[in-house]
Amino acid sequence: MPAKVIIIGAGIVGCSLADELTERGWTDVTVLDQGPLFATGGSSSHAPGLVFQTNPSKTMTTFAAYTVRKLSALDGAFNQVGGLEVATTPERLAELERRCGFAGAWGVRGELLTPRECRELWPLLDEDLVLGGFHTPDDGLAKAVRAGEAQALRAVARGAVFRGHQPVVGILQENGRVVGVRTEYDTFAADVVVSAAGFWGRRIGEMVGMSVPLVPLAHQYVRTTQLSELDNSRVAGRPILRHQDRDLYFREHYDRLGIGSYAHRPMPVDLDSLRDDGPMPSVLEFTEADFAGPWQDCRSLLPALGDAKVDEGFNGIFSFTPDGFPLLGESREVKGFWLAEAVWVTHSAGVAKAVAEWIVDGQSTVELHECDVHRFEDVQLAPDYIAERGCQNFVEVYDILHPLQPMESPRPLRVSPFYQRHRELGAVFLEAAGWERPHWFESNAHLVEDLAVPERDAWSARYWSPIAAAEAKHTREKVALYDMTSLKRLEVAGPGALDFLQRMTTNNLAKKPGAVTYTLLLDHAGGVRSDLTVARLAVDRFQVGANGNLDLDWLARHLPSDGSVQIRDITAGTCCIGVWGPSARDLVQPLTREDFSHKGFGYFKAQRAYLANIPVTAMRLSYVGELGWELYTTADLGQRLWDVLWEAGQEHGVIAAGRSAFNSLRLEKGYRAWGTDMTPEHDPYEAGLGFAVRMDAGHFLGKEALRDDPERRLTCLTLDDRKHVVMGKEPVYRNGDVVGYVTSAAYGYTIDKPIAYAWLPVALAEPGTRVEIGYFGSRYPATVAAEPLFDPEMSRIRR
Repeated sequence: MPAKVIIIGAGIVGCSLADELTERGWTDVTVLDQGPLFATGGSSSHAPGLVFQTNPSKTMTTFAAYTVRKLSALDGAFNQVGGLEVATTPERLAELERRCGFAGAWGVRGELLTPRECRELWPLLDEDLVLGGFHTPDDGLAKAVRAGEAQALRAVARGAVFRGHQPVVGILQENGRVVGVRTEYDTFAADVVVSAAGFWGRRIGEMVGMSVPLVPLAHQYVRTTQLSELDNSRVAGRPILRHQDRDLYFREHYDRLGIGSYAHRPMPVDLDSLRDDGPMPSVLEFTEADFAGPWQDCRSLLPALGDAKVDEGFNGIFSFTPDGFPLLGESREVKGFWLAEAVWVTHSAGVAKAVAEWIVDGQSTVELHECDVHRFEDVQLAPDYIAERGCQNFVEVYDILHPLQPMESPRPLRVSPFYQRHRELGAVFLEAAGWERPHWFESNAHLVEDLAVPERDAWSARYWSPIAAAEAKHTREKVALYDMTSLKRLEVAGPGALDFLQRMTTNNLAKKPGAVTYTLLLDHAGGVRSDLTVARLAVDRFQVGANGNLDLDWLARHLPSDGSVQIRDITAGTCCIGVWGPSARDLVQPLTREDFSHKGFGYFKAQRAYLANIPVTAMRLSYVGELGWELYTTADLGQRLWDVLWEAGQEHGVIAAGRSAFNSLRLEKGYRAWGTDMTPEHDPYEAGLGFAVRMDAGHFLGKEALRDDPERRLTCLTLDDRKHVVMGKEPVYRNGDVVGYVTSAAYGYTIDKPIAYAWLPVALAEPGTRVEIGYFGSRYPATVAAEPLFDPEMSRIRR
């Protein structure tokens, strides 16, 4: 029987969610808001309504595309004027070429325009200032309040109830579940409560003890005085205009312009300072000084503004998160409490559909790992971190961001026990999930002298060094130490641990202690939620190498209620060094009394050992395709372990190597990276991971949904020209048509070719098939290759 649902917030997200839920038969829905219906006074009430689909995230593009389709079908809710992004710098012009590429890869119509063509769409533009543009004809302007009300009325027709002037003051709970909502005036029973309260979401989350990592920030919006040039404008209106080089956007309001600016200092808002009983608590007083510079930039781009003035302006509140993505999902501690927060009008209907599917069906048809509220590490939930990163995301809204570009502050946060040694070796660190991770070491610069490393273009050369080539070569020829500490490690223990993991994962873990198994987590539809490396260290204890907090959350949600299984995150108390290369055994064996020969310590095995008095858990694994081990010890002994290996390795030419070389080596072996190469959108057979599925054994989650008849495959490509290195998310073309997109890419230093993995139709995944990869404004010839590209016999690992 459908549950009784309370949605907190009657902005466009709450209204859309009510519509989506009732459409699926969940009609016992009540939507509460502290303000009047439907201009409730939240962000939707003042939102400029821009709906632009192009986004480097496929998920966010999917949300926006659905929003366009849905709002277009609502009478008077959407004006499909299109969108135009203009470039006034060479860097931005190149970025628009890149955006055009991934827009095509994600199915968004768009084309690059000359300055004259931009002027034809927007006659007010100074053509001499514009270098080019990107036009997306299906984008447009949402009338947010009208769109919300239209969806609300559809929900009401199916049985939903909307109640305004009902400030929520408490979430009622019993036995770890929500049972209702209390407002200042009434109490409402509920089985499911969804917070769609916008920038008030943090306060609602606090009512159930849940951290909602968003920060409310003010954003400036103005309307100009009347412009005679707009008097005879077309009925449909001109496209949304974005001048991202100056953090500005423009839209028409009949005979005047609306202008939004991100070109001002971040203005975080203290919720306690707001009046939540006024007509528009989300609208703050306009700070004229902050708009002085942007106003000059407006008049420079649009000379027709020369005699115009700012007629009215305000600082409107929106929600920002530490990584710029929404906050979606159910609390693990309080069942039935859900979030649909930090969602802009742009993505509103798409998010609502995904959350409705998740609530009703148990999962969304759209891949959501970037948006799951449980993606953050504990350190990323610190209030100061949330505030600083939220403000930085405001600053970077229109910035040109490189795929490898790390956050700059606060750093360093999480460091391995080897961090000081890495600094001494000149490590160049990038950041991931708060961890400082070496990407190459300047101490290896001398190894580049005899290498013929192809030159790179400026974009692919950012956050890269030819030293990575030397480190990869050295790993293949001698031995290198890799810091693997940042990989998530979970301990699963208890008398029910084996049965639990057998039920949750795809491969057979019923092996003797000392066995290591590569396996997958699937969702109920058979999509790959994660890939895991599971070591059975004892009869009732396993160490699980995972991909992040979402794996911990997924496993914890499925723990048996009888207490027979315990799971804990052991990452912070441990560390790991990968010792890989042909000389790895020569380095490690003299340090221990245990037999590290191939016969004594086989591939995908684990055992406890002492290395020069240091207790380690050694696992015979290799993500780079070379002989070696992952060596785990406690954090207090980590630096000592590094020093012992470093000293012993000197006679074998040991070096430290970084993530850049690591990525190249793993692609030469065809090893997948979850979240990049495959996600829950893909099943194991499509992703080339069918070998990790035991269909002839017992039940595991997602088994019933699997079918070994893929229509697409994750496919290995090599590029014809050594200088053509791509970065990921580029479109793949066949006979001029987009047929797929790139996931991971790197230069293969051993095979001396650029590598790209891409999702392609099965018919095009045959070795020898010729395709092209779109890279900025170019098309790079590439060929489908049989994988793995390096050592297909696995002889180097198994020796």
